[in-house]
Amino acid sequence: MPQVMVVARNFMDMVAALPASKLDMLYDSAFICEAVLRSLPPLAKKYALQMLYVLAPVTAAAMEEWVLNEYAAKHRVSIDKLLQLRVFVEVRDRRKEVSYKMNQKFQGNMQKYLVDGGSLPREPIPLSVTGRLPASADLEAYALDQWECFLLQLINSSQVEKGTSFSSSMMKTFQRGLLSSRDGEAPKLTENGFQFLLMETNAQLWYIMREYISSAEERGVDPTELISFLLELSFHKLGAPYFLFALFMFQAYSLNTLTDVQRIAIRDLAELGLVKLHQGRKDSWFIPTQLATNLSASLSDSSSSKEGFVVVETNFRMYAYSTSKLHCEILRLFSRVEYQLPNLIVGAITKESIYGAFENGITAEQIISFLKQNAHPRVADKIPAVPENVTDQAVGK
Repeated sequence: MPQVMVVARNFMDMVAALPASKLDMLYDSAFICEAVLRSLPPLAKKYALQMLYVLAPVTAAAMEEWVLNEYAAKHRVSIDKLLQLRVFVEVRDRRKEVSYKMNQKFQGNMQKYLVDGGSLPREPIPLSVTGRLPASADLEAYALDQWECFLLQLINSSQVEKGTSFSSSMMKTFQRGLLSSRDGEAPKLTENGFQFLLMETNAQLWYIMREYISSAEERGVDPTELISFLLELSFHKLGAPYFLFALFMFQAYSLNTLTDVQRIAIRDLAELGLVKLHQGRKDSWFIPTQLATNLSASLSDSSSSKEGFVVVETNFRMYAYSTSKLHCEILRLFSRVEYQLPNLIVGAITKESIYGAFENGITAEQIISFLKQNAHPRVADKIPAVPENVTDQAVGK
């Protein structure tokens, strides 16, 4: 049985995995404290705000009385999340009774935020300098094109444009689990790599970011600074969140405001489509894309709104209404592609193609999940979206 990849559900899962000392360093930034507070589930957010001006520890038993018995499970989940992120710190008295108090750095910065207001770590460049910025639709198209180029290169498709290459730091990230290579041989996809290609875009993004952060120290980079910067990017779509007009527009930020670590990271992220770089006559700037802002969303909240394209029939024939080279290459992972028209890919799911997918480490559940997530609108609302005989055959019933 192939081992199924485990992917963080959101960016805060990566933050929570940091050692306590690194987390406390992050909370030196008032903006990071604000970002963490925003990310909390509603009940956990309520507890954090409730404890904001409480200096003495509060017993666990007393906190349990803050909710009705029917919400005890949500209470435990909220407390666990606050402890994982070190927003709350557990303390014990002489009688070993458990109490909770708020992280002093987090508490101090959030108190200051409530009194003085908050702001992003850097101010956007005025339009008088940048001129007209790309429309949101153009920026999203750019991001998806970059991401598709990355995935095509990962597949090692012959359709990738010549000259496309990634930095050494990004290649090291891919080689941590998606690619393997022997001396003198070209890198090949691992089992995890094949599974990765069938994931939803945001799950792919979080996997790459997790590996990028995990390999930071190997590159001589402090992962805390990297996480802080990525977290900042994930909230930049809000622009200045205290001005209503900024809520619906992307903004540009000067490269001159970045540290050396951030400059390297921004170029790596541009390769994946998380930011778009621009060179003006005098100034250079970057614009975060939708991929970057998705880092602050949870897996359940950020499921892709893009339209599906696949129709699977009861005779195992498959029609994919797409012009994407990437879609064609991904479908080849578990089906036999027979021909490709300008906007249509025609193929079939065969016993040989399914066994080939299994040999590469792809599971039946991942194939079915991919087909359901990408079902064409004509069949997406049907129950089931993928014919039962197809799913039954795939799982070996």
